[in-house]
Amino acid sequence: MKFRLATWNINSVRLRLPLIERFVAAAQPDILCLQEIKCAEDLFPLAAVQQLGFPHVAVSGQKGYNGVAILSKLPLGTSEKRDICGRGHARHVSVTLEASGGPVSLHNLYIPAGGDIPDPAVNEKFQHKLDFLDAMEAWFKEIPDRDQNRMIIVGDLNIAPLETDVWSHKQLLKVVSHTPIEVERLNRVIAAHDFIDVMREHVPAEEALFTWWSYRNRDWRVSNRGRRLDHIWTTPALAGTSRSMSVLEDARDWEKPSDHVPVIAEFEID
Repeated sequence: MKFRLATWNINSVRLRLPLIERFVAAAQPDILCLQEIKCAEDLFPLAAVQQLGFPHVAVSGQKGYNGVAILSKLPLGTSEKRDICGRGHARHVSVTLEASGGPVSLHNLYIPAGGDIPDPAVNEKFQHKLDFLDAMEAWFKEIPDRDQNRMIIVGDLNIAPLETDVWSHKQLLKVVSHTPIEVERLNRVIAAHDFIDVMREHVPAEEALFTWWSYRNRDWRVSNRGRRLDHIWTTPALAGTSRSMSVLEDARDWEKPSDHVPVIAEFEID
């Protein structure tokens, strides 16, 4: 089974539907995972995305906040919405894809941003982020058959773990998304199921790699103060199945853009 998978924090699916149309025409993804759709499920533009060629859709929505969706040209099996941290937030949806070697589970995640102050004692949003990561670690640890599970994790994880995932490691050590406590928590999540960083399989860890540029930057290309907040992981059972990976930086220049850009990976899975 060959397919092209894309993940994108769209920052309002209804507001940026024209950008989705433009991206689909340019990149031709078979599966598109969106985060921060910012709408309840009954307001999701289902007919519009189906007209773009995605007859199969799984949505976990929330009025005005959060929300994730999976749009697929491929048939989807079982769908699940998991309340990872018990807050009632729409931050996860998963589906199964059928392959000749057995099912593949695809998880689309939106980890809390964490606010501005990296101190859980004074910033409840940051505490929520840490709690969410702890809950993810516990969840992945509980899943049996680690060596056999065929899983793909995508989404806006709101953490840039490597020094080359941010424009300045030294200057961002005390900035939410790159603090040592967040990176340590994310590494524990990765270790909980031995996840593989697909993006870094294709771009060496020594090279800068960004997927997000702040709206505050007047000329984001000139300043290039980016961070890699969007990720694609696989379990070891799918090691080596990603054939390519690209980041569509040009989408940051589109009219009324998201501050995130799409990440695209091509897979070939038996």
